[in-house]
Amino acid sequence: MGHPNRRDLGLLLLRVGTGAVLAAHGTQKLFGWFGGGGIDGTTKAMEAMGFHPGRGSAVAAGLGEAGGGALLALGLATPAAGAAAAGAMTGAVAVHAPAGFFAQGGGYEYPAFLGFVAAAIGVTGAGRYSLDHATGHVLDRRWVVATAFLGTAIAAATVVNRRADDQAATRASQEEPEPGAA
Repeated sequence: MGHPNRRDLGLLLLRVGTGAVLAAHGTQKLFGWFGGGGIDGTTKAMEAMGFHPGRGSAVAAGLGEAGGGALLALGLATPAAGAAAAGAMTGAVAVHAPAGFFAQGGGYEYPAFLGFVAAAIGVTGAGRYSLDHATGHVLDRRWVVATAFLGTAIAAATVVNRRADDQAATRASQEEPEPGAA
Protein backbone atom coordinates (compact mmCIF):
# COMPACT_ATOMS: atom_id res chain seq x y z
CA MET A 1 0.00 0.00 0.00
CA GLY A 2 2.93 2.39 0.51
CA HIS A 3 2.99 5.30 2.93
CA PRO A 4 -0.23 7.14 3.78
CA ASN A 5 -1.12 10.09 1.61
CA ARG A 6 -1.18 13.27 3.74
CA ARG A 7 -4.03 14.77 1.71
CA ASP A 8 -6.16 11.70 2.28
CA LEU A 9 -5.30 11.63 5.99
CA GLY A 10 -6.19 15.32 6.22
CA LEU A 11 -9.52 14.71 4.49
CA LEU A 12 -10.21 11.80 6.86
CA LEU A 13 -9.58 14.00 9.92
CA LEU A 14 -11.64 16.86 8.51
CA ARG A 15 -14.50 14.56 7.48
CA VAL A 16 -14.66 12.70 10.78
CA GLY A 17 -14.39 15.85 12.90
CA THR A 18 -16.90 17.90 10.94
CA GLY A 19 -19.22 14.94 10.44
CA ALA A 20 -19.22 14.12 14.16
CA VAL A 21 -20.06 17.71 15.12
CA LEU A 22 -22.89 17.85 12.59
CA ALA A 23 -24.22 14.41 13.53
CA ALA A 24 -24.23 15.27 17.24
CA HIS A 25 -26.04 18.54 16.55
CA GLY A 26 -28.62 16.78 14.38
CA THR A 27 -29.29 14.07 16.96
CA GLN A 28 -30.13 16.82 19.44
CA LYS A 29 -32.90 17.86 17.07
CA LEU A 30 -34.12 14.39 16.15
CA PHE A 31 -33.74 12.39 19.36
CA GLY A 32 -33.09 14.87 22.17
CA TRP A 33 -29.59 13.46 22.68
CA PHE A 34 -26.85 15.59 24.25
CA GLY A 35 -29.39 17.87 25.92
CA GLY A 36 -31.32 18.65 22.74
CA GLY A 37 -35.04 19.26 22.47
CA GLY A 38 -35.85 16.22 20.34
CA ILE A 39 -38.36 16.47 17.52
CA ASP A 40 -41.08 18.12 19.65
CA GLY A 41 -38.77 20.76 21.12
CA THR A 42 -37.15 21.39 17.76
CA THR A 43 -40.58 21.71 16.13
CA LYS A 44 -41.51 24.46 18.61
CA ALA A 45 -38.17 26.17 18.10
CA MET A 46 -38.52 26.03 14.31
CA GLU A 47 -41.98 27.57 14.49
CA ALA A 48 -40.70 30.30 16.83
CA MET A 49 -37.89 31.03 14.34
CA GLY A 50 -40.44 31.37 11.53
CA PHE A 51 -40.01 28.03 9.75
CA HIS A 52 -43.31 26.49 8.65
CA PRO A 53 -44.29 23.74 8.88
CA GLY A 54 -42.33 23.43 12.09
CA ARG A 55 -42.26 19.64 12.27
CA GLY A 56 -41.18 19.21 8.66
CA SER A 57 -38.49 21.84 9.15
CA ALA A 58 -37.29 20.11 12.33
CA VAL A 59 -37.06 16.74 10.58
CA ALA A 60 -35.32 18.22 7.54
CA ALA A 61 -32.78 20.12 9.66
CA GLY A 62 -32.15 17.12 11.89
CA LEU A 63 -31.71 14.73 8.97
CA GLY A 64 -29.51 17.20 7.08
CA GLU A 65 -27.24 17.55 10.09
CA ALA A 66 -27.32 14.03 11.56
CA GLY A 67 -27.53 12.14 8.28
CA GLY A 68 -25.23 14.44 6.37
CA GLY A 69 -22.75 14.46 9.25
CA ALA A 70 -22.73 10.69 9.64
CA LEU A 71 -22.26 10.16 5.91
CA LEU A 72 -19.47 12.76 5.82
CA ALA A 73 -17.68 11.02 8.68
CA LEU A 74 -17.94 7.69 6.86
CA GLY A 75 -17.05 9.21 3.51
CA LEU A 76 -20.13 7.70 1.90
CA ALA A 77 -22.22 9.54 -0.72
CA THR A 78 -19.97 12.47 0.07
CA PRO A 79 -21.43 14.95 -2.45
CA ALA A 80 -24.98 14.38 -1.19
CA ALA A 81 -23.83 14.40 2.44
CA GLY A 82 -21.93 17.67 2.02
CA ALA A 83 -24.82 19.27 0.17
CA ALA A 84 -27.38 18.16 2.78
CA ALA A 85 -25.29 19.45 5.67
CA ALA A 86 -24.54 22.73 3.87
CA GLY A 87 -28.25 23.17 3.14
CA ALA A 88 -29.15 22.67 6.79
CA MET A 89 -26.50 25.20 7.79
CA THR A 90 -27.96 27.70 5.31
CA GLY A 91 -31.14 27.75 7.40
CA ALA A 92 -29.10 28.25 10.57
CA VAL A 93 -27.19 31.12 8.95
CA ALA A 94 -30.50 32.78 8.03
CA VAL A 95 -31.64 32.58 11.66
CA HIS A 96 -28.39 34.01 13.06
CA ALA A 97 -27.74 36.63 10.34
CA PRO A 98 -29.59 39.50 12.07
CA ALA A 99 -27.11 39.22 14.97
CA GLY A 100 -24.14 39.82 12.66
CA PHE A 101 -21.19 37.59 11.85
CA PHE A 102 -19.51 36.68 15.11
CA ALA A 103 -20.84 33.82 17.23
CA GLN A 104 -19.98 35.73 20.40
CA GLY A 105 -22.88 38.07 19.63
CA GLY A 106 -25.21 35.30 18.43
CA GLY A 107 -24.10 35.65 14.81
CA TYR A 108 -23.78 33.17 11.97
CA GLU A 109 -20.02 32.53 12.12
CA TYR A 110 -20.26 28.92 13.39
CA PRO A 111 -23.04 27.57 11.14
CA ALA A 112 -21.43 29.30 8.15
CA PHE A 113 -18.13 27.62 8.91
CA LEU A 114 -19.75 24.19 9.25
CA GLY A 115 -21.68 24.75 6.02
CA PHE A 116 -18.60 25.82 4.06
CA VAL A 117 -16.55 22.88 5.35
CA ALA A 118 -19.34 20.40 4.54
CA ALA A 119 -19.72 21.89 1.06
CA ALA A 120 -15.96 21.82 0.45
CA ILE A 121 -15.74 18.16 1.45
CA GLY A 122 -18.76 17.37 -0.74
CA VAL A 123 -17.11 19.02 -3.75
CA THR A 124 -13.58 17.72 -3.07
CA GLY A 125 -14.57 14.15 -2.30
CA ALA A 126 -13.84 11.94 0.67
CA GLY A 127 -10.37 10.77 -0.27
CA ARG A 128 -8.81 7.34 -0.22
CA TYR A 129 -9.74 6.47 3.37
CA SER A 130 -13.49 6.41 2.84
CA LEU A 131 -16.41 4.18 2.00
CA ASP A 132 -16.78 6.05 -1.29
CA HIS A 133 -13.29 4.88 -2.26
CA ALA A 134 -13.99 1.34 -1.02
CA THR A 135 -17.15 1.13 -3.15
CA GLY A 136 -15.53 2.41 -6.32
CA HIS A 137 -17.11 5.88 -5.95
CA VAL A 138 -20.55 4.70 -7.08
CA LEU A 139 -22.17 7.51 -5.05
CA ASP A 140 -19.45 10.05 -5.78
CA ARG A 141 -19.75 10.96 -9.44
CA ARG A 142 -19.67 14.37 -11.10
CA TRP A 143 -23.38 14.25 -11.85
CA VAL A 144 -24.08 13.46 -8.17
CA VAL A 145 -22.11 16.54 -7.11
CA ALA A 146 -24.01 18.77 -9.54
CA THR A 147 -27.41 17.27 -8.74
CA ALA A 148 -26.93 17.27 -4.96
CA PHE A 149 -25.72 20.86 -4.74
CA LEU A 150 -28.26 22.20 -7.24
CA GLY A 151 -31.12 20.44 -5.44
CA THR A 152 -29.93 21.61 -2.04
CA ALA A 153 -29.45 25.19 -3.25
CA ILE A 154 -33.00 25.29 -4.63
CA ALA A 155 -34.48 23.74 -1.48
CA ALA A 156 -32.50 26.00 0.87
CA ALA A 157 -33.36 29.13 -1.11
CA THR A 158 -37.03 28.18 -1.12
CA VAL A 159 -37.13 27.57 2.65
CA VAL A 160 -35.11 30.67 3.57
CA ASN A 161 -37.10 32.92 1.21
CA ARG A 162 -40.43 31.55 2.46
CA ARG A 163 -39.34 32.26 6.04
CA ALA A 164 -38.28 35.80 5.10
CA ASP A 165 -41.60 36.43 3.32
CA ASP A 166 -43.56 35.11 6.32
CA GLN A 167 -41.58 37.31 8.69
CA ALA A 168 -42.11 40.37 6.48
CA ALA A 169 -45.84 39.68 6.32
CA THR A 170 -46.00 39.29 10.10
CA ARG A 171 -44.14 42.58 10.63
CA ALA A 172 -46.43 44.36 8.14
CA SER A 173 -49.57 43.07 9.86
CA GLN A 174 -48.26 44.20 13.24
CA GLU A 175 -47.60 47.70 11.89
CA GLU A 176 -51.11 48.16 10.43
CA PRO A 177 -53.32 50.42 12.53
CA GLU A 178 -56.32 48.79 14.12
CA PRO A 179 -59.67 49.56 12.44
CA GLY A 180 -61.30 52.60 14.02
CA ALA A 181 -58.05 53.85 15.59
CA ALA A 182 -57.29 57.45 14.86
